Amino acid sequence: MERFRGKKLSIKKLQNIKMILSKKYFLFPFIFASIVAVGLLGYIFIIFLGDYVIDEKKLIMDSTTTMVDENGNEIASLFFENREIVDINKIPKHVQEAFVAVEDNRFYEHRGIDVRAIGRAVYRDILARSKAEGGSTLTQQLAKNIFLTNEKSWLRKTKEAVIAINLERRYTKNEIMEMYLNQIYFGHGAYGVQAASQFYFNKNVEDLTVEQGALLAALPKAPNGYSPINYPEEAKSRRDLVLHLMETHGYLEAEEAVGLMGRTLGLNIIESQEKQAYLTYIDMVTEEAEKKYGLTPEELHRGGYEITVPMNVAAQDAAFQRFQEDQYFPGTNGDVEGAFVMMDQHNGGVLAVIGGRNYVTKGINRVTTKRQPGSTFKPLAVYAPALEEGKYEPYSLLKDELLSYQDGQEVYKPRNYHHQYKKEVTMYEAIKDSLNAPAVWALNELGINKSKGYLEKLELSIPDNGLAIALGGLTEGVTPLELTKAYRSFGNNGKIIEPYFIKEIKTRKGEVIAKAKKEEKEVFSPQTAWNMTRMLEGVVQDGSAQAGDLQGELAGKTGTTNYPGIDGAIKDTWFVGYTQDVIGTVWMGYDTTTPEQHLTAGGAYPTRLLKDILVDAGLDNGAFSVPVGVTDLEDPITLPEKINLNGAMTFHPLSLFTVNLEWTKAEDDRIVYRIYSVSGDEENLIGEVSGVNEYSIKNINIFNVPEYYVVPYNSQTKQEGKPSDTLRPTFR
Repeated sequence: MERFRGKKLSIKKLQNIKMILSKKYFLFPFIFASIVAVGLLGYIFIIFLGDYVIDEKKLIMDSTTTMVDENGNEIASLFFENREIVDINKIPKHVQEAFVAVEDNRFYEHRGIDVRAIGRAVYRDILARSKAEGGSTLTQQLAKNIFLTNEKSWLRKTKEAVIAINLERRYTKNEIMEMYLNQIYFGHGAYGVQAASQFYFNKNVEDLTVEQGALLAALPKAPNGYSPINYPEEAKSRRDLVLHLMETHGYLEAEEAVGLMGRTLGLNIIESQEKQAYLTYIDMVTEEAEKKYGLTPEELHRGGYEITVPMNVAAQDAAFQRFQEDQYFPGTNGDVEGAFVMMDQHNGGVLAVIGGRNYVTKGINRVTTKRQPGSTFKPLAVYAPALEEGKYEPYSLLKDELLSYQDGQEVYKPRNYHHQYKKEVTMYEAIKDSLNAPAVWALNELGINKSKGYLEKLELSIPDNGLAIALGGLTEGVTPLELTKAYRSFGNNGKIIEPYFIKEIKTRKGEVIAKAKKEEKEVFSPQTAWNMTRMLEGVVQDGSAQAGDLQGELAGKTGTTNYPGIDGAIKDTWFVGYTQDVIGTVWMGYDTTTPEQHLTAGGAYPTRLLKDILVDAGLDNGAFSVPVGVTDLEDPITLPEKINLNGAMTFHPLSLFTVNLEWTKAEDDRIVYRIYSVSGDEENLIGEVSGVNEYSIKNINIFNVPEYYVVPYNSQTKQEGKPSDTLRPTFR
């Protein structure tokens, strides 16, 4: 008899027990082998499944695209998720340790899933009788965030585990940590540790202190609930917990952890105000990226590109601020709209653009909206083509009369705005004073087809075929951007250039994938272009564009279109002006003009606005220089309104009797004075002088002394001015 657990057993019973035990020992190896086989098959199945559940394209995270100026200064950001991808080598070790301590302290030991943590989570789930979150490794969190939805189910947890195991097979721990830290959300629109570091502390991730890294590690569990902005006390408690865990897992000494817990959150948040001033520019950058380079707005907002733009920030800011001031916008109510564009004269880069006084993203962009250009069209459609064709010169005389023209089926009778006519004026004067009658007469002489040929070269295609083209009376109109592009030809030897908003695009790896090209096209000769510049400079100095103050030299043209039926009502008003370096266009008007809603003043307002923007941006000090190989245009000669003539007879032994004439001298020494004698009905030109105001006639017959008068003569226009009164000299 033997004892078993203190009881006496019979021999028969003992034999039965031994037989049962011997059978169980025989099954143990089989059971163990079966478990190993099932586990191996399961692991192989998981690995096989990984090729189907992991889409590596999803591991390419959205990244913020930045717009920078030509000096590399950031202007704006384009993103769906504000994220800047950062290399793991730039993330300090103590920042990585903070995340490991609070999220997955066995990260460097497991292979994607942590069996111990899962066991604890399952135990909690059973107690709670629900599917509570827990037990997820960093790798599982990465798998969930990138590949899975937020549903809570055993199937999702299984998928999560499958993906995590396969991620660990394919990537190193450092690569997984890099993806995790760049992917997670930190609240307030910041995705990834670099964007969070910039947002909360205004510094790059490599500069984070230990306690700052701990605060960031505290946020992903509940970015809104632990927001240090909205809930600073909760955020500090959570941060201190992270510091405690870092000490528990050996990343910090106890004394160091206690010291760090005593510190404040140390936030340095720079409010990212919406760049209202840049909204038009940003929209036009995205449009150009798609049209020229095939990058959709969605791709731009996800791709992490660096876009270099030619924006002049000072000009853009100045234009935006001035556009907010009602003093520049005269109208029957406060809804007057406007548009502005400024371009670099040399390379075509758009320096500034305003699509409206209250422009909203993807709203009405008045920079690309067609309007009636008014008199700004005269230089483009009439005067420059007339010069280029050799029909006229800047001081050629044009008819300034109230004439009627048979224009198709209608009679066209253009009038000057002041209803005054001089019979003849120079082209220079017609441009300076923005006269309508000479412009239409010159277009009629030039021919509409000739004019439209030049407009086509300027890439201003219009369907119109009437003489109203001369005055900008167009069916569809032109846009401020088109007008800017066309006027550029006058300041650059007759060549136009395509405006651009994107100088260069780089991928986040630094590869240049797009670059602006400077492609010019000649429309006018350099001489024609320069003559136009000098005449348009006269418009600013002495003509319709004198309003406002400017230090440097400016050429330009105003334009105004009337609203019919109401005296003094204006529909559109413009000014296009350029210096040696920049060219700008301002349009003002209403989106819809009505008898109750119209402008109350014209070209002086956009002129003053453009000049003020130039001054604000420090772009007003330039001076024009005569291009090589071009003859400069003389200033216009202005003849005196009246000449007072004096004279006397004198006696000289050699020349006997001499008449000495003297008259009032004008300031311009280029004026030629013609001296005429009158004897009976006969008048004779007896001499010409310039630069002086006296003339002597020798050997006079004292018994038949003629009368004399002096006439000023303009060598530019080949015109004589008003003669002086006649004078019969006598002895003094």
